Amino acid sequence: MANESTRLRVTPYLVCIVLIATLGPFQFGYHLAELNAPQEVITCEKKSIGANVLSYGLPQCIHMDPSQFGLISSIYTLGGFIGALLAGPVSTKYGRRITLQATTVFFILGPLAEALAPAIPLLALGRFLSGIGCGAALVVSPIYVSEVAPPESRGLFGVFTQVMINVGILSSQVLGYFWSHDSMWRLILAAAGTVGVLELVGLFLVPESPAWLAENHQISQARRVLQRIRGSNADIEAEIAALGNSSAVPTSGEEESLLPPPSDNQAPKRTGVTMLRAIQDPYYRPAIFAVVVSMLAQQLTGINSLVMYSVSILQTVLPTGAALLTIITSVINLLATLACMPLPDRIGRKTCLLLSISSLGCCSTLLALGFAFHQKIVSAVACLLFVTCFAVGLGPVPFILSSELVGPEAVGATQSWGLSVNWMATFVVAQFFPIVNDALGGQGRVYWIFAAMAGLLGVLLYRILPETRGKANADEVWGRVARRDD
Repeated sequence: MANESTRLRVTPYLVCIVLIATLGPFQFGYHLAELNAPQEVITCEKKSIGANVLSYGLPQCIHMDPSQFGLISSIYTLGGFIGALLAGPVSTKYGRRITLQATTVFFILGPLAEALAPAIPLLALGRFLSGIGCGAALVVSPIYVSEVAPPESRGLFGVFTQVMINVGILSSQVLGYFWSHDSMWRLILAAAGTVGVLELVGLFLVPESPAWLAENHQISQARRVLQRIRGSNADIEAEIAALGNSSAVPTSGEEESLLPPPSDNQAPKRTGVTMLRAIQDPYYRPAIFAVVVSMLAQQLTGINSLVMYSVSILQTVLPTGAALLTIITSVINLLATLACMPLPDRIGRKTCLLLSISSLGCCSTLLALGFAFHQKIVSAVACLLFVTCFAVGLGPVPFILSSELVGPEAVGATQSWGLSVNWMATFVVAQFFPIVNDALGGQGRVYWIFAAMAGLLGVLLYRILPETRGKANADEVWGRVARRDD
């Protein structure tokens, strides 16, 4: 009966709005990997052949040395950091939907500037603008998905964020495989702008989050939206009661009649919490620390070394098949993420994370050994296992945690803290991975560092992260009484 009830609550409309809302994470994955395959063509290292039919007065390539290309790659993460800082407060004050709509402006302008760039400054500006949009979307999209998904399926729908990131990575890798010649690389960069336009149109079909509406005294509107999402025949009374328990007492008599009767255990409404107030408050600080560590683990275990630099690093052992292996790796990553979608709801968020990070430590060790002894098969298998193990937990679960470890009043601030640190870690990997790899003499020795980070962060997560599966709210997760003093 429980499975049947879940199926009834997962409507085509719900799937549609989740797919539209996760086009932002798609953009993140796409921009993260868009320079991987065409790097040598963009920087004029590889001479193109054939007619240059797409220039329209623009240079066929842009001369860049490695440090300049590193700047182009990493400035995207600086934009993402700024977007992540801004998105939490904006989504708390103005709503999830309008914040998602605002990100599409950056998703359109950024790729346009990249595709038309005649020189480094405009290309860098385009990457920066794209980063702002992606940073904001990665904060808001997981929150929105968690708030519209049925409570018993939040883990399943939370994985949509990572699925769409992987679809974005795969899309850019495939286009890069076929279009990395002549001026066609400009079309690779422009394609993301088309997706931005489609997302802007699609978001007009997406309603505001019922949880945000209830948190802002709009209980009757929250009821209408939730009924539409769940289906006209679905029983939404339990969810409405939960929304009422986390919202303020409304001033309107009509809305007040929609709330469940007050109880002695009901906590009063807590107003939106800023990032500064959240980190200063011991009530929220453990949750922020847990989210931050999970986001650090996502990046500092080495996944983006493969996403951003796989073609160049794999050429040392696979000089002719590196680009194709990169596509295969992206396909495996996507399929593994899809296959692992039910795991967070079945075995728990914490179990998925610990299983994933321990496996990644082993894969990093295997990858380091494969490079050191020039074992092509070992290196290829290690890459495929690496992305598969990442999909088990470290890919999707960190995006779910904020909405389960704190209440609606602080989820934006918590997600902003987590994603800000995530973007800083992404910058570190993007900027310093090639430098550290060269400093260590190549041969994949840098993966020993990733293996050590997996061990360290895995122990830390085991100690600080509570399990959230099956818990009704953040206070139940932490085993405490709801606070009444705000």
